[in-house]
Formats: sequence, C-alpha cells, structure tokens
Amino acid sequence: MKTAHQIASLTLLAACAALAAPTLAAASKAQQKSTETGLPRHGLAVYSDLCVHPDSGEFGGQRISVQRFAEVDTVYYEYTAGGLSWPVVASDVNIDPRGRMLVFTVQLHDEEERTISGKFSDGAETLVLDGERCGSHDMPVILKKVRDFSRAAGPCKPCPAAKVAPSPAALPPMPHEAPVRQAAPDPVPSA
Repeated sequence: MKTAHQIASLTLLAACAALAAPTLAAASKAQQKSTETGLPRHGLAVYSDLCVHPDSGEFGGQRISVQRFAEVDTVYYEYTAGGLSWPVVASDVNIDPRGRMLVFTVQLHDEEERTISGKFSDGAETLVLDGERCGSHDMPVILKKVRDFSRAAGPCKPCPAAKVAPSPAALPPMPHEAPVRQAAPDPVPSA
C-alpha cells in the first residue's frame, strides 16, 4: 500500500510531465520549422564573409544587409577592393514569398549594372550566392549571418591550389595507344 507521501510525489511528477510535454513538442516543432523556413518577412539580417588579408591588412569579401518591411525590402551591398566600399543601395530587390531566394541589382563605381542572386539555407542562417569563388564553380560564395557585430573580421583564407592537369607526356599510354607488337613473319619454307 502506498503512503500519502508517495501518492503526492507521483501526482506531482505526472503533472510536471504533462506540463512539459507540450513545451518540448513546441520546441521540437519550432526547431524543425526554423530549418525549413527562409528569411523572415520582417526585420534585419546581415550576411558577411568579410576578412582581413594577413599580408597586406586589407579587407576581403563582401557584406549584404537585408531590411524587410511590410511595404518594401531593401538591400545594402558592400564589397572590397583593397578597402571596404561605402554601402551601395540595391535596386530591383526581389525575395521570393517563402524567403528562400534573393535577387538584386547594384551599380558599382564605373562599372555596368550587376545582378547578384543567391539562396538562403539552414533556416536563413546562410546566404549562398550564385557564381563562383577562386575561379571555380565548385566553390560558391557563402555568407554567414552576422550575430556578433562587435567581433573583428578574421583572417582571409587563401584559395586552394588549382588542380593542374598533368602534361600528356607524363601520362601512361592508354591501352589503345600502347605500341602494338606485330608477330614475326612466318618463315618461308625453303624448297
């Protein structure tokens, strides 16, 4: 037979479990939803890969600030050309309704208009720009969402060494290119 103290303890434990279950389920659902959703409809998000070249001390990379209001979306684009540029206000800003893709146009100093596009991933924690980095289509430009605005830019990482195709002379011959040995002619019978 259970004592009143044991019954009270079990009742309290059951009540706590019943109260915690919806909270845990909601937290799990919110975490799952955050990985599936894109950029929120309202607010400010900054994405950057700014870094400092260790040899020269100059900035490298770019920074994209996205402001989302009920009426309009605004993008400020900053890039490096030795130093960090002044922010350029983008035109023709388009973010798809799910907040997963971004396209905008910028007019940089003495250059033609340029269209920049990319996709938000990891619940809008990352912006992956279309195009290439280090001259390779296998290396997209990845901008991480800025969380700590007081943190200094880290060192720039050099591009990986380009894979150089070996010269044809260094390659072993292909089977169809190997020298073919011809059989010795049959001896001619002497009469």
